[in-house]
Amino acid sequence: MDKLLSALSLCRKAGAVKQGFDAVKECVMEGEAFLVLTAKDLSEGSQKRVEYFCEDLVPCVQMPYTSGELLQIFRKASGVFAVCDENLAELCRKHLQQAQ
Repeated sequence: MDKLLSALSLCRKAGAVKQGFDAVKECVMEGEAFLVLTAKDLSEGSQKRVEYFCEDLVPCVQMPYTSGELLQIFRKASGVFAVCDENLAELCRKHLQQAQ
């Protein structure tokens, strides 16, 4: 498992990640999200909608993983995730930069 997947697993175990479009949008609108991540196979329309509600509020980054690949960490398939802990969000950002 690479470092980004390990960081995402840590976020899940810490209870610091929300998944699913509606849950993530609510998290962003309430100011609880520090980073929004999307799967690389998220539809173009959904990606644009996520970027729109994140605009000027929280960074939104596409991950190099499909929603199927993320099933090894998360129990249900989803293409949209919000990291709700500042330190864990920074850890994910660091590993995202290294993965790109």
